[in-house]
Amino acid sequence: MIVRSGSAHYSGLGKDGKGHVSTQSGVLDRQQYGFNTRFEDGKGTNPEELIAAAHASCFTMALSFGLAKAGYSDGELDTTAKVSLDKDGEGFKVSKSALTLQANVPGISEEEFGRIADDAKANCPISKLLNAEVTLERTLLA
Repeated sequence: MIVRSGSAHYSGLGKDGKGHVSTQSGVLDRQQYGFNTRFEDGKGTNPEELIAAAHASCFTMALSFGLAKAGYSDGELDTTAKVSLDKDGEGFKVSKSALTLQANVPGISEEEFGRIADDAKANCPISKLLNAEVTLERTLLA
């Protein structure tokens, strides 16, 4: 089993609070987050942005491995994930992660590409983690 970690600290409460988030690898080290970075355009990050990056990278890696397993050895994959945070009663919930993929994989048919991409969407670990609708819009470039 592989275990990775992240941590967060928050000083003050509610809208006036300020936080920072860090990752085990140190790629994020005390990165600022808070109300203004989540619900406004403040400088820093927020949980939904981090989930979007995690989902895009997880899906793209799963697709890369799926394509390699199918015998393809060359290609380019570019994925964006847009995570939606919606009002849910008195709180909020992540309701959707919309993946948009542009790919160039020489020699693959649209049908095979779609099958492998759909499998990666359904089976990447972050897709499995999310309790939200996960969609995929894909473009295979010639």
